[in-house]
Amino acid sequence: QVQLVESGGGLVQAGASLRLSCAASGRTFSSGVMGWFRQAPGKEREFVARINWRGASTFYGDSVKGRFTISRDNAKNTVYLQMNSLKPEDTAVYYCAASSIITTTSGYDYWGQGTQVTVSS
Repeated sequence: QVQLVESGGGLVQAGASLRLSCAASGRTFSSGVMGWFRQAPGKEREFVARINWRGASTFYGDSVKGRFTISRDNAKNTVYLQMNSLKPEDTAVYYCAASSIITTTSGYDYWGQGTQVTVSS
């Protein structure tokens, strides 16, 4: 089993920045990917970004390209999501996910409990 714990959410004004963290424990992967997703009230879950555990390959959803950056610290088994120029439409619960295979928007095996991000206008 893999446990994922997100942190770093909060309430900010539009234009501000936040950094989310996702700490992984248990049976961590030496390959595969870690991803971030979000879900706003009444909307479907949306892919945000993902990063390979090995190498530097990243991929972003269209709505966050150029504003969000995903990174990792393998020594700490932690993945980060730096969110800049936040907009009210970024308000959602953000979830961290882990996959043992190289994937982008589906096929994740483990999920965190989520952290709330609220952006006021």
